[in-house]
Amino acid sequence: MTLLYTEVEEELRASVRDLLADRCGADAVLGRVESGAPYDMGLWRTLSRDIGVAGLLVPEEYGGAGASAREVAVVLEELGRAVAPLPFLTSSVLATTALLWAGEEDLIRELASGETTAALAVSLAASPYRPLPETVTVTDGRTLNGEVRAVAGADVADVLLLPVGTALYRVAAEDVRIDVVPSLDLTRPIATVTFSGTPAGEAIGRFDARRVLSLGAGLLASEQLGVAEWCLSTTLAYIKERRQFARPVGSFQAIKHRMADLWLDVVRARAAARNAADLLATDLGVSDEGAAGDRELAAAVAASWCSEVAVRVAEESVQLHGGIGMTWEHPLHLYLKRAKSTEIALGTPGAHREALADLADLPGPA
Repeated sequence: MTLLYTEVEEELRASVRDLLADRCGADAVLGRVESGAPYDMGLWRTLSRDIGVAGLLVPEEYGGAGASAREVAVVLEELGRAVAPLPFLTSSVLATTALLWAGEEDLIRELASGETTAALAVSLAASPYRPLPETVTVTDGRTLNGEVRAVAGADVADVLLLPVGTALYRVAAEDVRIDVVPSLDLTRPIATVTFSGTPAGEAIGRFDARRVLSLGAGLLASEQLGVAEWCLSTTLAYIKERRQFARPVGSFQAIKHRMADLWLDVVRARAAARNAADLLATDLGVSDEGAAGDRELAAAVAASWCSEVAVRVAEESVQLHGGIGMTWEHPLHLYLKRAKSTEIALGTPGAHREALADLADLPGPA
């Protein structure tokens, strides 16, 4: 195992970062948020076609890149740095892994090319450690009825993947009602998906909620790391140039101590996120029980730590920016909202820590 980035990963990072810097700057993201249509599907198609991010997890025989969770984590870091309004997590991570483990080949090929976008019809706040609520039922084996709330990526998905029990159903987005609802994170809208007499068709495979959501939580930690790194570097640059009492505010000892604490938090977050990505890189096709426990343990550590670090660094960044940090024109509020919303996504820090006690076989408090 190595937590260092490989040459291939650094090249991938550079390609994604350059494209995002050119087409997904702070002004562009703020403008899309204000337009009411935050997702930049043109940028998504470019990332999918020219860089191939949509098919990173897809094996080469299905038209993908045959990469691993390590490369996916690098992309998520860069998307977090830019709070990019793209369906990468929802389509290329959650939906794609669910399809790979279900064995659905045709749709996997479509997702790998970027021609089709999918979303897993599961609440973004769902925990890997609890059974999914059964809010949708299959009537007479032919129709779907019910609703799923707080689904991320549904409003730009062509296909929805709906788990009912342990079965996974493929549903065309045009056959359901999708209502976008107000959410804290303006760059990742959530929606209520309503199934009313929707044709069910045949189940495309088996759905393992804990495995899919645990992998998603472990990789989401890399996005949270990207958010924290951007906030830290942006704040460092600001306190070097912002002057008070004829001195840069960054020269004050109290500010130095706060920045040092944040830097240590981010360094630890990077170690946790990279460890999770490295272990999750072996997840596809591996069924060893002991190895699965190690991967789930690493994912829980990364998710619990990185989510809180992202929020803490974003909050401190707003404070250290002073008045400008409180304005709508400055992108800091987008990072704080992304950090706060992902803190409760795919399991809260408390849920992950509680799971850690069992995974590490630690006794609870007496």
